[in-house]
Order: sequence, then C-alpha cells, then structure tokens
Amino acid sequence: MSNGDEDRYRVHASALEQELRWLERIVDLRLEQHFQQQPEGFEAAPAPPVLPPESALAVLIADLGLQARERAVLALAIAPHVRPGLLDLLFVRNQNLDRGFTEFGGWKAQRHGGFLPTGETAAFLVAGDRLASRIALLGIFDAHHPLVSRDVLRLDGEGTGNEPQLSGALTVSAESLQRLQTGVADKPDYNIQFPAKRVTTGLTWSDLVLSPDVMDEIDMIRTWLNDGPRLMRDWGLARVVKPGYRSLFYGPPGTGKTLSATLLGQSTGVDVYRIDLSMVVSKFIGETEKNLARVFDQAQSRRWILFFDEADALFGKRGAVQNSNDRHANQEIAYLLQRVEDFPGVVILASNLRGNLDEAFSRRFQSMVYFPMPDAEQRLRLWQSLLPQVGRVAPDVDVEALAERYVLSGGAIVNALRFAVLQAARTGANRIGAAHLRAALAKELGKEGRTLG
Repeated sequence: MSNGDEDRYRVHASALEQELRWLERIVDLRLEQHFQQQPEGFEAAPAPPVLPPESALAVLIADLGLQARERAVLALAIAPHVRPGLLDLLFVRNQNLDRGFTEFGGWKAQRHGGFLPTGETAAFLVAGDRLASRIALLGIFDAHHPLVSRDVLRLDGEGTGNEPQLSGALTVSAESLQRLQTGVADKPDYNIQFPAKRVTTGLTWSDLVLSPDVMDEIDMIRTWLNDGPRLMRDWGLARVVKPGYRSLFYGPPGTGKTLSATLLGQSTGVDVYRIDLSMVVSKFIGETEKNLARVFDQAQSRRWILFFDEADALFGKRGAVQNSNDRHANQEIAYLLQRVEDFPGVVILASNLRGNLDEAFSRRFQSMVYFPMPDAEQRLRLWQSLLPQVGRVAPDVDVEALAERYVLSGGAIVNALRFAVLQAARTGANRIGAAHLRAALAKELGKEGRTLG
C-alpha cells in the first residue's frame, strides 16, 4: 500500500481512533464502578470527542443526530473490527462462580480470539443496573431508530427461542464499517446470508430493442424512480399511496426483462439487486422467509431496485392446504407479499408466464409489462447492433434473411452469435461466415426442439 492510500484514509482513521479511545475510558469507568460498588451511571462518562468534520464517522453522527449513548453503542459494535483488544477486560471471570459475569454479556467467536459484544454489553456500559435506563436503551434497537432503519447496527439472533432480548450479538453492517473506515460504502454481494446479486451492464438504452408500448411502460417506472417522492409530496399522494412501486415483467426468456431492469437502475443511479427465487426457495420450513428477509432488511433504507427473477418459483399459484408444511409455506408467502407491498423502493418481478402467478399477488402491481418475442424488424435491429465491427462479417452473411426467417429472442441471438464467433476462431477464420451462423442457429433452435428447416 502506498503512502497516498494512507493519506486518503488518515482522516477516517483519526476519527475512529478518537472515538475508540473514548469508548476505552467508558469501559474503564464502568468496570471501576462495578467492582468498587460505586453508583453506576453513564452520566459520569467523559464527553464524546469532537471529530474531524470531514470524517465519515462525523458525517454519520451528524446525519443521524446521534447522542452520546448512541455513539457509545456504535463504537462498541465497531471495536472488534478495528481495535479487537479493547474489550479484552470484559473477559474477567467471576471468581465466585468460575465463569464470566452475566451482566457483561458477550460472545466468544469460533475463530476470533477477542470479546464480541452483545446487547447486554451495551446495556452494561450505558445503563448499568438501572432498569429504566435499560428499557430506554431498547429504543436504540427499535426498527424506527435511524441506526437500525439505516442498517448501521443490528442485534443478530436477539430473542431466539426463550433467550433474553439483549443476548443477540451487537453488529455493525459491512457497508457501514467500510464507509466509516474508508469514506466509501461497500456494496453487499451474493453469499449464503444475502441471496441477492448486484447486476450491471455495459449496454445502453440504444442496445435494447423493444416496441414503443413496452418502452413507454419502462419510461413510466423511470419517471417514478426520478420523481416519485416529489410527486407523492406535491400531488398529495402520500396520504393514500404507499411510496413503493411494483411491476411485473413477463414474457419469453431472453426478451429483455433483466436488461430493462438493469438499465433502469443505471440511468437513475440506483443499484439493482437480482434475486433468483428458484435458487432461494428452501425445502426447510422458515428458511426462505429468513433468507429473503435479509435482503429486504438491507434494502429498506436504500434506493435499490429489487429484481426477483423466476418469480413463479415462490409467488406462483398455491394449491390446497393438505398439511402443516403447506400451511406454513402459505404463511411464509403471505409475509413476503407484505414485505414487497411495504417496500418503499421499486420491486420488479419477472416471470415467463403471467398466468403462473397467484391472482392475489397480481393485484398488487402498479404495472404489468409484457415482453413479446421480437418481430422481424426488431430482430434485424438486434442482429445489426450485435454483429461485430466492419470486417468481421463475411460477404455471404445475409442479415435481413436471418432476421426474417428465424424467430429468436434477443438473448438467443446473443447466444448464437457467441457460438458463431467461437466456431470461427476455432477454425482459424478471421470473419464470421454463413456456415458459422448456420451451425450456431441450429444449436440455439435445438434447445427449443426446433430445427433450421
């Protein structure tokens, strides 16, 4: 790492250093109060430091209006990631019981050697044994508190089974931690805990070949992305209309549903996260709901477009309830339908067939956009835009005839072109010829049980 990198992060590191030194003094004070049986209270804690105003931590504190107690809880969640030894004093053992002190809370990680704080640890530091202060602390973990609603802090696993509410691990989101350390927000990506993948494209609207009617529907969604909050306010819609927007994209595979959603995000500066529901649906009761809830929880405070592909895998027509598993699955779907309806951003569901979706869910859409197979004129535009630059196509290739004769989606044309290029390269040719394209088309049509004819 160069000195330039260190200089870029210096202001953020300085702010974190000051905040964690302040937290260390709070820990020392609270332990002293605890073991010397002094009156316990956060009021005796030193005042929080004045941080460099340009640091990411100072910006976050000002943006969320955090007070001293809230800052201490946030610093506690950050400490294991930035200064892991800071909390080691909390490992002290109760000699009478030969174990840790219950009131200190904390978890022991499987690989990390340090002390991992819980909600109980936060309560010990900022509330002590004052019941009213402990109850007030719960407000920090309420869904409406900015630290939670903006997905900065969370209690993971709180209230599991019959365990106390504050026994959950106190964690800071990866995105917030990245931003506080570097000034740049990290973007979550697909993993077992987060079943959504951010999608991007190097294409533009000019590469998307759709009918005017479909483009008009797409432009309506783009208008909502750009002006939705203003329209809600200026036209008084906020009283009767929920802030989100839900759309169904349906039609054959490869007709532009995913690309349209991706370009909507790209053109409005919004991240698009794709959730393939056929890969998420779990055979284990409750797991599907839990996995997708993580996506909604993280997306709640961001201007994401959530794009649910293969939507009929979860939101399809439901059969008769025959056992407890069916009943739970229906409850699971009902919960997720409510999350979709309450989501303040844009949700797009993609399905090959509109008729596959439950009618109760269809009523929740603001728009339903049909993506048909391209006609001959549109197929010609696709071939012309996708074929390589001049000099890479042999004279015997008749693009007009290809477009007229073979009914293919845009995605199928891309696949055929890729195969033709590979065929040409494998034979040492420097141009795509009619024979290469014919072999590619035969392969692509064969996927659907069709022949060249």
